[in-house]
Amino acid sequence: MKRLIFLSFLFTSAASFAQTGDLKLVSYPGRIEESIGKRALARQILSDSRLDTVETRALRILNGFNAGNGYGEIWIRDLNTFITGSLQVRDKKDVKEALLLFFKLQGADGNIPDGAIAKKDAALAYKYASTDLAPGWVSHKNTVETDQETSLIQAIRKYIDATGDKSILDEKVGGQTVLLRMEAAMNFLLKERWAADYGLIKGATTIDWGDVQPEKGWGVALNDKTKWTIDIYDNAMFIIALNDFMTLLPKGDMHKKWKQTAGDIKKNVRKHLWDAEKKKYIPHIYLDGSPFPADFNENEILYTGGTACAILAGLHSKSEIRAINDQFLNAAEKEKFATIGMTVYPPYPVEVFPNMAAYHYQNAGDWTWFGGRMIHALHLNGFNNEAYAEMSPMLDRVIQHGFHEWYEVRSGKPSGSGDFRGEAGVLYDAIQLLRKWAAKNQ
Repeated sequence: MKRLIFLSFLFTSAASFAQTGDLKLVSYPGRIEESIGKRALARQILSDSRLDTVETRALRILNGFNAGNGYGEIWIRDLNTFITGSLQVRDKKDVKEALLLFFKLQGADGNIPDGAIAKKDAALAYKYASTDLAPGWVSHKNTVETDQETSLIQAIRKYIDATGDKSILDEKVGGQTVLLRMEAAMNFLLKERWAADYGLIKGATTIDWGDVQPEKGWGVALNDKTKWTIDIYDNAMFIIALNDFMTLLPKGDMHKKWKQTAGDIKKNVRKHLWDAEKKKYIPHIYLDGSPFPADFNENEILYTGGTACAILAGLHSKSEIRAINDQFLNAAEKEKFATIGMTVYPPYPVEVFPNMAAYHYQNAGDWTWFGGRMIHALHLNGFNNEAYAEMSPMLDRVIQHGFHEWYEVRSGKPSGSGDFRGEAGVLYDAIQLLRKWAAKNQ
């Protein structure tokens, strides 16, 4: 029988092989050499006990809404990625209330905050906001980001898909329906975060999907050092949100407007951000100058998270996805404990990004939170051999260490928050997708 050979981090020094059914796992970097057929792959997925273990452990920690044990807040960008699993262990009403909370905290201009936290627990240096619509709660916004609005819209779509409860769209918050508040959130992006010369949305300079500016200081807030830029992550998230929003709308003027907006942004992403020759995205288009020295070639850096979101947004052909995935694997093979969730490669040198050391956190740390989204993207585009193979080291890592925010690629050390629900959520979703496919193809 043909073998599927892939990268598997067993976190041991042994060079020996570990056998799992029909697939051979190796403890050194590798990739698919020969794809097995659909039926063989389906049987292997359905018999892989690691999926049961990770699913069970994921559901065990998805009973809360804060991002992990290192965070007090409910973050909308995190909740968006574990809401489906949460609905398996929490009452639908609780999940609905968590979503409605962000509409209660919505700004008058339509913006959506990042984090919501009980007022009594708000102790960090954020600029907190409060409203009579959510007594006892305060919120804050990492203003360098442009993904809070799009994350909430995506979460609403997931909630409705999982529950069938479209009544949430008619819920009134401060006299306005959720549906109209969703549109107000997108209009905020078109008004306050719009780069008219490019027909794309903008944000501050960060590393891919990250929320920290290069200069030393409180890097999550816009300031006089901010350099406005356009990147793939923000725009891919907007396209996904627009696609989700349109599925919730009846045909009519509103649907037509947002369909046109989505189409225009897709064209402009391909025109301005995608490097067709190198088959990768340029990191940034700077609108008021770069924060980096002229001799620093930022374009050599591979952005994985935003690129995975671009595939999920429907921006790529199968041949492009294969080329992108090869680049992710090539990058992962350069570091002993990396998976395709390594945020960027190579990392930014500390000399040009003083606020974050190389190989730390969002600067080439390994985040299953985004690597897991690439598993979704591969599966949804028919790359099931690759999806299963490239998820394997993520499963092994969780089984050994539990769910963590990120991992160091040179030591394999788990870092950041423990019980990180974003990692649990994307792996839970990936397992469901692959199992559903396998059940139909065994």
